[in-house]
Amino acid sequence: MTTKTTKEISPNELENRAQLNEVEKRLSKIHEGGGAKSAAKQKEMGKLLARERVAYLLDKNSEFLEIGAFAGDGMYIDEGGCPAGGVVAGIGRVSGRLCMVVANDATVKAGAWFPITAKKNLRAQEIAMENRLPIIYLVDSAGVYLPMQDEIFPDKEHFGRMFRNNAIMSSEGIIQIAAIMGSCVAGGAYLPIMSDEALIVDKTGSIFLAGPYLVKAAIGEEVDQETLGGATTQSEISGVTDNKYPNDEACLDAIKKMMDKIGDFEKAGFNREAPAPPKKDPAEMMSIFPALRSKPYDTLEIIERLVDDSDFQQYKEGYGQTITCGYARIDGWAVGIVANNRKVVKSKKGEMQVGGVIYSDSADKAARFIMICNQKKIPLVFLQDVTGFMVGSRSEQGGIIKDGAKLVNAVANSVVPKFTIITGNSYGAGNYAMCGKAYDPRLIVGWPGAKIAVMGGEQAAKVLLQIQVATLKTKGEIIDPEKEKELLKMITDRYEKQTTPFYAAARLWIDAIIDPLKTREWISVGIEAANHAPITKRFNVGVLQT
Repeated sequence: MTTKTTKEISPNELENRAQLNEVEKRLSKIHEGGGAKSAAKQKEMGKLLARERVAYLLDKNSEFLEIGAFAGDGMYIDEGGCPAGGVVAGIGRVSGRLCMVVANDATVKAGAWFPITAKKNLRAQEIAMENRLPIIYLVDSAGVYLPMQDEIFPDKEHFGRMFRNNAIMSSEGIIQIAAIMGSCVAGGAYLPIMSDEALIVDKTGSIFLAGPYLVKAAIGEEVDQETLGGATTQSEISGVTDNKYPNDEACLDAIKKMMDKIGDFEKAGFNREAPAPPKKDPAEMMSIFPALRSKPYDTLEIIERLVDDSDFQQYKEGYGQTITCGYARIDGWAVGIVANNRKVVKSKKGEMQVGGVIYSDSADKAARFIMICNQKKIPLVFLQDVTGFMVGSRSEQGGIIKDGAKLVNAVANSVVPKFTIITGNSYGAGNYAMCGKAYDPRLIVGWPGAKIAVMGGEQAAKVLLQIQVATLKTKGEIIDPEKEKELLKMITDRYEKQTTPFYAAARLWIDAIIDPLKTREWISVGIEAANHAPITKRFNVGVLQT
């Protein structure tokens, strides 16, 4: 294959590549964790770093879908930052079996839990529970980050929810294996011991409800860490842990041997045939997808570069054309695709419809298609590039609220696995209708140019400017055109920063920012994971769907 020269590369491709390069640049920095100095301290103790532990545990040359790599990005600046939320998590293969792996990064504040750490750990558990995946915890944590304890300790979705989930998963037969590979203190000690099996590394692993200093302060007893809760104490005297191992590698090898003996479980039964690559080159998506997110493009051209053999069977092709629905296969798995069509199209009434906007007919069509996919037990893939629902008197008189509610109802009540890819815009109620985070997609990821907000930056900035100018005028301040221009820029810059995929991924509104060429892999592994969990609920919609 010949390499393109710069002159041959389209402006779209240049911009999309630049955005992907920025993602990779930021990821490279995040992968450094707490930095070289902290990493060196871990090495001096004979420990592997968190990412080294995960890499050693996973099958060679197998995929690893990292969840929440950007968690905490740009947050907790006053606290020195919290790269990746202080924990590495994702779906990978251990001894051939898909599982969730969660590894504390002790280079980040000794593995202490920030608020985003708790949110990320809970998301990892949620994925394991939804898909009935075994979960492996590689524990090395100093516990709650005390300066922020009020934001992590007492609430429903805080630290304690982790142990509640341990108990629920155990009762449901979802396998949990924990390796104590460093500190495991206070409430955090419950996590490995509430797992089904607990391993510990000699000399570096320790587990206790209260450390030596607290024991001294509480009851006056002087005791060293190893005697109090080291590997020998907890595996040979208390029986808290099952076995001790001389080093990280030996402990991880033991987990691999445990995983290769697990029996098979009932499957959901999603249809799969032999995989086939797309006939149309997926790399061409980089030039098809517009650098300016407001520009129209043919969504079908993207779909045909994602699906097997580029074969896509459309549903109601001539009706409700601002949403494209249809059947296809991705890596052999049967899927139903619901995608915002970004072309300007002509409706059945001869009216021009703006691409990326959901009209009544497109909402009705998508709702019906979702119902059919549930009936056929076909997983759903949502490709989001939506600016919202159509507004105005004609739309309101045509019942856009009612038809939009039908779509939201169908998405909310869907029982087949849902996977959401935010390719471009994700604005307003369109985010909800196209299966945003609030609607329980098994995985939700964004492309490097994704934008998530209640409305587009330009519109939002103008609205916010009007409010601010009105407020200043009530105080008697005179706003000249130049001052108004400065205010608009300040508001726009602030708002635009909050719409980026980095802002969303830092707060776990999305699980990852991915290379568009990895989209097929994320969907395929996601469906394989979902196939571990038989569907037990019946698809049933409310009155709005009648």
